[in-house]
Amino acid sequence: MKVFMTGGTGFVGTTLARELTAKGHSVTVLMRKGEPARNLPAGARALQGDPTVRGAWQEEVPGHEVFINLAGASIFTRWTDEAKRIIRESRILTTRHLVEAMAPRKGKETHLFSTSGAGYYGYHGDEELTEESPPGTDFLALLSRDWEGEALRAKDHGARVVLMRFGIVMGRSGGMLGEVVPVFRMFLGADLGSGSQWLSWIHEMDLARIFLFLIEENRALDGPVNCTAPEPVRNREFTKTLGGVLGVPTFLPPVPGFMLRLIKGEFGSVILRGQRVLPRKLLQAGFRFRYPTLEEALTEILRK
Repeated sequence: MKVFMTGGTGFVGTTLARELTAKGHSVTVLMRKGEPARNLPAGARALQGDPTVRGAWQEEVPGHEVFINLAGASIFTRWTDEAKRIIRESRILTTRHLVEAMAPRKGKETHLFSTSGAGYYGYHGDEELTEESPPGTDFLALLSRDWEGEALRAKDHGARVVLMRFGIVMGRSGGMLGEVVPVFRMFLGADLGSGSQWLSWIHEMDLARIFLFLIEENRALDGPVNCTAPEPVRNREFTKTLGGVLGVPTFLPPVPGFMLRLIKGEFGSVILRGQRVLPRKLLQAGFRFRYPTLEEALTEILRK
């Protein structure tokens, strides 16, 4: 199929574009001016344009059948007012402009896979959260709600809309592991805060396989889909497992919560609370995870 991607040169997008082209799909990746194309896989086509701004790039959108919307500024930063504005606008405007450009496809087979996040649910302690759980009220939850609302407008054009609620993506070339592995290798790995908060995660290859599953095998599934491994872990288990896979000790006392808040601001509270999210709809649809446990995932990523 002909696939149009925003955010296709990022951490997740690079892996996904490679897997899509390997499966024979034709992939167009929207890239900002001056952005290097070295991360594009062989066979993928680059299209220049800024998705947060209406422009000529929108004219090429209707020639595709599948749309994968991954664009958005990183949330792994200190949340100043300006940072929160950029985080929000990069998602809302990109999605709005992409959906607008899909209008000429009304009456044709169209699939929109739009990123959201497990942060949609807010904070619920040990409660197991599924796609039926209500949204939270914090910054990430409200952002996810509004982001998904923009994507759902594509239904007015007759599109199937799948809201991909990502957990923390584990992979080789970035994301959370890019931040914490160097720290652990310096023997500085430790629990964060109480260590009891839940971490909902997914291996990057399982995430790519979910997209392929929903594009190639199950075209009936729509609405919210939790893209998380079936076995979320507490922070203390993550610390122990990562230390074990790396072969380094994790004997330091926990990092105090106030220190994380001091360094990361409001985002520090996100790290200290977390969510216990389960991929109920994927499991019911018959999707089989290749890396269902954290130890399997980290072993494959860090020892290969």
